[in-house]
Amino acid sequence: MSNVHTHHTIDYVELVAPDLEAAKAFYTAAFGWSLTDYGPDYAGIQGDGKEQGGLRRDGEVIVGGPLVILYSDDIDASAAAVTAAGGKIVEPIYPFPGGRRFHFADPAGNVLAVWAAA
Repeated sequence: MSNVHTHHTIDYVELVAPDLEAAKAFYTAAFGWSLTDYGPDYAGIQGDGKEQGGLRRDGEVIVGGPLVILYSDDIDASAAAVTAAGGKIVEPIYPFPGGRRFHFADPAGNVLAVWAAA
């Protein structure tokens, strides 16, 4: 089981949970998920020896469902590549406890995110 991330592959899926406690109870009971609490607004989903996703408290569920997150070895270059390919940055690069990330819309309007380790 490796904790290595692969450049430009799907690395993480984030689910929005207006009621985080209810979501944690559901996924633990239904699927036996192991969760790591990161405060009142986030819980990481553990599996195969690494964190594979998360439950994020938000007031409403995002249209389009879960947020798919790609990994990048060079987040600045990835943001430039998204723009050059016709995508639109909808949330510029910002820091978070694990590193940096940004959100983008592809030409069809699908919103994804890209992250890089600190």
